[in-house]
Amino acid sequence: MGAAPASRDVTSYGMGLAAPLALFFLVFFVAPLLQLFWLSLHNDTAGLHWGLGQYLHFLTDPFSLGVLGSTLLLGAEVTAVCLLLGFPIAWLYQRVGPKLQTIIILIVLLPLLTSVVVRTFAWIVILGRQGIINATLQSLGIIDTPVKLLYTQFGVVIALAQVQMPLMTLPLITALGRIDPNLDDASCSLGAGSWRTFFRVVLPLSLPGVIAGCTLTYAAAITAFITQSLIGGGQMLFMPMYLYQQASTLQNWPFAAAISIIFLLAVLAVVSVFTTLGRMSRGYGGA
Repeated sequence: MGAAPASRDVTSYGMGLAAPLALFFLVFFVAPLLQLFWLSLHNDTAGLHWGLGQYLHFLTDPFSLGVLGSTLLLGAEVTAVCLLLGFPIAWLYQRVGPKLQTIIILIVLLPLLTSVVVRTFAWIVILGRQGIINATLQSLGIIDTPVKLLYTQFGVVIALAQVQMPLMTLPLITALGRIDPNLDDASCSLGAGSWRTFFRVVLPLSLPGVIAGCTLTYAAAITAFITQSLIGGGQMLFMPMYLYQQASTLQNWPFAAAISIIFLLAVLAVVSVFTTLGRMSRGYGGA
């Protein structure tokens, strides 16, 4: 009889602790988002006409759709690069001693300890026509004239991959650390080679970490306004800069609000796909 009142007291206490966070979330996230959606329903900048004109404008404009597509593609490219480079690092981390693990984790976390502006300007120096890469290639006689690396898709992908690498590597390290090392030995004792053990044992069990890393990396890469703008320059346009131009330069706030809502929905759709894959991978890994 006394358990029920105690349970209610614990629930009430928990709700009381969560109330300030819920209020903060409501005031600083839900309310601005609703205001943004309300603004996007204005068909003109003066706010005299209402409707879905801004959304129809975006969805029927090939240029706007091209910007959205290039942004989503950029996120996929950055995520793929981070996965290809981050997985070996995470795998190596689990197979070295404590001292080397400390060095590896320091290297992984180093980008997070530096301002994103500083990192981006460093990549401008590295990728420039007189930068480290072109200077090295010319000194080795591989190229005669500098290769254009800055203000290209390749440059943006490489810079973003370095910036977002910790978001991929850390979940992979956690996922690989949960795999029982004896499974590798058991697989090898049953006649499986290293590659077969990797694809049949290690990779399936690490899929939750892969999905988590891909989700974090993708969401961060496509919204990285500073890196996209500085490395891409004026020759490449992605959704964050497109939104900034409409809001600050052209003062077209209703269209900028519509761009924000569409971009948010696109990101949520991709994240939902990753979430679904994550649930499937947990079931597959558990099997």
